[in-house]
Amino acid sequence: MQSSVESAGVEPMSDGHACAHDRSEGGCAACKVRLVSVCAALTREELADLEALSQPVHLDPRRALFQQDDRAGAVYNVTEGALRLSRLLPDGRRQVMGFALVGDFLGLALPERFTVTAEALVPTALCRFERRGFAALVARTPHLLQRLYERAGHELTLAQDHMMLLGRRTAEEKVASFLLGLRARYGRIGHESVTVELPMGRQDIADHLGLTIETVSRMLTRLDREKAILIVPGGVRLLDIPRLEQLAAN
Repeated sequence: MQSSVESAGVEPMSDGHACAHDRSEGGCAACKVRLVSVCAALTREELADLEALSQPVHLDPRRALFQQDDRAGAVYNVTEGALRLSRLLPDGRRQVMGFALVGDFLGLALPERFTVTAEALVPTALCRFERRGFAALVARTPHLLQRLYERAGHELTLAQDHMMLLGRRTAEEKVASFLLGLRARYGRIGHESVTVELPMGRQDIADHLGLTIETVSRMLTRLDREKAILIVPGGVRLLDIPRLEQLAAN
């Protein structure tokens, strides 16, 4: 089965230069997200090898990069935008497993088929690397392998945090933890701000936290009324971080 991008007729874009980022003469070496991704481990010569494998992909909002059970023939690095990672359960319900942000790699440790569906939440750009070629580059670049181990450890921590989030916490504690976790992730890629962008909708947040959309809306409104946050277009402003941290620590 082809990936949804390919089967839908959305071809990787190319203008004679493999790198997707600003189309600069410096290629991958000049990529503005390189330092927050695993690519930071590579020398300029190794970056040239990586760039030779790279195919830029651009997605409109709600376009799927790949579907659950598609053949996993490539890995992807998010360079702009955000994606929702969801899984369809046997009973037909949807579980949002997480959200991929700038600098995240998708498909690094997957079996032969993708276990989630990845859909763009906003206009999104990625670098696509054919899986075998990428694996060959990793095999001859030990320091890249080390960065991938570190990335895998970070993703494992996110998964463990999410399991705890779905445990014995109140709805308000879940929403506070989600907002602080998202702020921390933005901070890792250099977006330090008290305003947290929310490219995902409230239904996405609800499906991620195991809540209803009504409960998520009610908790955000309560936190806004308590002046812990301020709801703004496209996100929320964190006004009382100690209060949110207290809720998240429960």
